[in-house]
Amino acid sequence: MADKKILVVDDEIHIVQVVAIKLRNNGYQVYTAENGAEALDLAGKERPDVIISDYQMPVMTGLELVENLRKKSETAEIPVVMLTARGFAIDDQQRESLKIAACLSKPFSPREVLQCIEEVIGHSAAA
Repeated sequence: MADKKILVVDDEIHIVQVVAIKLRNNGYQVYTAENGAEALDLAGKERPDVIISDYQMPVMTGLELVENLRKKSETAEIPVVMLTARGFAIDDQQRESLKIAACLSKPFSPREVLQCIEEVIGHSAAA
């Protein structure tokens, strides 16, 4: 696991901190960003194994981030886990066309995030 890199993107710093601590405690290397534009830049540089992104953010939304990731060959295949507040459902067609690996509704527990990441990494390793 220690070689697995995860990028956590959310404009709510407490969410970033809680998720980052849980992932680091489980052996992941964690990068963080406060908005989609920052995340897009980091993703190109660091090539994370998974990106956890909030849906609603300033500068660039989670969906805009994923759309931009998919346009670049070096980030096109990175699995994305989308964090959504209730009411911001992502329809199946969007999930499929943008290859969003999973969606978690807020509020979520750090354990849920960890389980989700392990499933996503397991799937991409098997692919």
